[in-house]
Amino acid sequence: MRGKFSLSTPLSPYVYDVDSMREPAETASLILIADDNVDTREMYGHYLNMVGYRVETAKDGNEAILKARALHPDLVVMDLQMPALDGWGAIRELQSRADTATIPVIILTGHDFKAYLKHSALAVGAVSYLMKPCFPEEFQREVKARLTARRNRAASAE
Repeated sequence: MRGKFSLSTPLSPYVYDVDSMREPAETASLILIADDNVDTREMYGHYLNMVGYRVETAKDGNEAILKARALHPDLVVMDLQMPALDGWGAIRELQSRADTATIPVIILTGHDFKAYLKHSALAVGAVSYLMKPCFPEEFQREVKARLTARRNRAASAE
């Protein structure tokens, strides 16, 4: 998709200039979205694809760990409450493995104990904490900021 898209309501006009938000094709980062809600995975995945990222999805923490180990994504977006293995356990597992410990994890959750859980999620190893519903442009700004921080750390380590 290319061009500008508008969504206008009486209280909030939004214009999305997809071309200005798009990642350059040669540096398209891979984002793994782990969420048990298929609509959430599809909506945020589609949006990130639209602005130029490559996206993979996982339906629970176990699948997220397997895909992270196999695909080495540039960033993981993780829900906290999922079946089989929740986001808390998945983050701990990712952090404990040398091959996935450096992958930044953004929490995207609908939990309403925001202040308490944010501190706990960051303490476990997440780099950011967003609440659902999250506007796509806010989500994309956070993804971009965390990818930029990761690239800067990698460049300074060389």
